Amino acid sequence: MTVSKTSNKTVTKNSEGNWLVTWLRRLSILGMLIATFSWLDAIKDRWYVFDPVFLNQLANTAIAASPNNTAGMISHILTNLTQTYPTSVVRINTDSDEWVFNNAGGAMGAMYVIHASITEYLIIFGTPLGTEGHTGIHTADDYFNILVGEQWAFKPGQLEMEKYTPGMVHLMPRGVAKQYKMHEGCWAMEYARGWIPLMLPFGFADTLTSTLDVPTLYNTVRISGREMLGNLMIGKI
Repeated sequence: MTVSKTSNKTVTKNSEGNWLVTWLRRLSILGMLIATFSWLDAIKDRWYVFDPVFLNQLANTAIAASPNNTAGMISHILTNLTQTYPTSVVRINTDSDEWVFNNAGGAMGAMYVIHASITEYLIIFGTPLGTEGHTGIHTADDYFNILVGEQWAFKPGQLEMEKYTPGMVHLMPRGVAKQYKMHEGCWAMEYARGWIPLMLPFGFADTLTSTLDVPTLYNTVRISGREMLGNLMIGKI
C-alpha cells in the first residue's frame, strides 16, 4: 500500500510538472508572437506606396476634370495612378468593369478594387441610392475621399453630424467607430493603410449572417486574393 501511494504521488507530481511546462511553452510562444506582431506593426509604414495627401489631390483633380461624371472621375484616377506608379512597384487593377456588391455594418453599396495588398487597399465605393450603417472598428487608418454626393457621420457624444462633401476627406483612424450615411447617393475613393487582411471579417460578416450572397462573396475573395498575391509577387507587402 505504501508503494502504491508513493507511485500515485509521483504520477501526480509528474502530471503537474508536465502541465506547468506545457503552459510555460504556450506563454513563451504567445509572448514571441506578440513581440513579432508589435515589431511588424511598428515598421509597417515601410511598405506603404500611396500617399494620402496625393490621393486627396487626385480626387480633387478628378472632380474638376469630370464634374457630375462619376465614370469620368474614375477614368481620370486610373490614368493618373498608372502613369504615376510603375508596375514593378505596385499592381493597379485597371479593369473598371470589375464591380461587386459590398454589405458591411448594415450598409450596402458596390466597390471596385483598384489596389489590394497586405498593408494597403484603394477602392471606389458607393451607391446611387444612399445607405447607412456602422463603420466597423479596424486595424487600418481609412481615408474616405468624397467624389460625388455627401457622407454624414457621428460618434457617441456628438450632438451634430459631421458632413463631408466632394473634395473632402473623412479620416477614420484605426480603432475608431462611427455611424455613417451616404446621403441620397454618394461615391468615394477609399484608401486604407494598415493590416488589411484583419479588416476582411467585417466585410464578410453580413454576407455570412444575412444576405447569403455567395456569388458576391466568391468574387470579393477572388479579386482581393488575386490582387494581394499579385502584389506579393512583385515584393509589395
